[in-house]
Amino acid sequence: MAGDDDYKPSTGRFKRLAKLATLSAKLSTDVGARVVKRFANRDGEDPTVSLLGHGAAEKLVATLGDLKGLAMKIGQGISMDPDLLTPEIRAVVAKLQNQAPPMPWPTVKDVITKELGRPPDEAYASFEQEPVASASLGQVHRAVTKDGTTVAVKVQYPDIARAIHADLDNLGAMVTVVATTSRMPHGKDYFREVQQGLLEELDYEVEAERSRKFASTLGPFPDLKVPRVFDELTAERVLTLEYFEGETLKEFIARLDQHTEDEKFRIARLLTRMTWGPFLCSGVVHADPHPGNFMLLKDGTLGVLDYGAIKQMSEPWTYANRKLFVALMGGPAYDPIADSAKAGMVFENPEAARPFVATVLDIACRAVRTDEFDYAEAAINRDMRNHFLKNALSLGTIKPPKEAVQFFRAVAGMSQNLENLKAKGPFRSVFAELHETVTRHGRPLSVSW
Repeated sequence: MAGDDDYKPSTGRFKRLAKLATLSAKLSTDVGARVVKRFANRDGEDPTVSLLGHGAAEKLVATLGDLKGLAMKIGQGISMDPDLLTPEIRAVVAKLQNQAPPMPWPTVKDVITKELGRPPDEAYASFEQEPVASASLGQVHRAVTKDGTTVAVKVQYPDIARAIHADLDNLGAMVTVVATTSRMPHGKDYFREVQQGLLEELDYEVEAERSRKFASTLGPFPDLKVPRVFDELTAERVLTLEYFEGETLKEFIARLDQHTEDEKFRIARLLTRMTWGPFLCSGVVHADPHPGNFMLLKDGTLGVLDYGAIKQMSEPWTYANRKLFVALMGGPAYDPIADSAKAGMVFENPEAARPFVATVLDIACRAVRTDEFDYAEAAINRDMRNHFLKNALSLGTIKPPKEAVQFFRAVAGMSQNLENLKAKGPFRSVFAELHETVTRHGRPLSVSW
């Protein structure tokens, strides 16, 4: 049993920064040696060499798990990237996806009592004291309501808001310096978009409303499910949802060698529909795609969890992407520069940017263009990252709208999940099915060009 104070994140800005600096120093020697080894062979990268060793990965998990908040979210993102870590090391870092030092029961009880106005034994028929999952902002307990419904109760860490603000202050200072020295002042706009999103995730009543928003987009997608919110048992720091029984995507990936190609493709199809379906039909994206947020339910459907990062995209952005999708499925041509500009992209030199943007779209749209596609072999995210690194000057002359941050997070996360699934199969047929659904059920948009 953890000590009563083991769960508490550091809340002081400089104390949190010092912990990260100490972690960085301890990891740098290990990572540096592995970078040399990984790139030493003449043919390029050696994918069997992880950028973290086992001991370094355990240190990363321990430190970020203690810090929680934004630091832990960054670690969760690292754990999804198949190009940085081998499967064995990724499995160690993946502990950050739904495991962290838990709050002791008295603290959980105190938070619920303050938020709901009554203790757990009065608010619920029964309440399990041990959490079923612990994550960056709070932990989840199983309980039963007075009417006999099994629910998941998310309880926020009491000091996590201060920790998030400290992280954002540190990150904001770094962003300001980088934006100034690199002559890319719009970097601060993207930071403010991320900042606003993270602060909104601290309010579970906002998350409850966003879960309803996402659920409202799923009419055309009966194979995707959102848990019901129990409003009378929900407050700013307590969220009560219908409990889903099943296996998380994280758990499925951990046992990947036990699954058939058909099983992997079936789940990949569900993830593709979850990412693209609500967006293309209604302009809504789920922008927190780490595999602890998806539940493979016993009836064959996909349960979608965690709604703090639901984003309603603007009509111009939605329309431009819908137009690109239709073009990929054989419809009228999409102009990478003119149509992107109408969606909010700003180009200092539009014609000079055309080859760069064309390559971005070529990499991003591979699965749509190919009848049989193998995500493990395609390396979409790696090729995109390399393209950006090789063309850093071109990238600096292009300014996406700030809303694109969450969209890119959702799409890149989906690609990482499908690569980790080693999914392969007739993906163009999946997109053809989506095209039919969007044609029939897509929300009419007021913009057009």
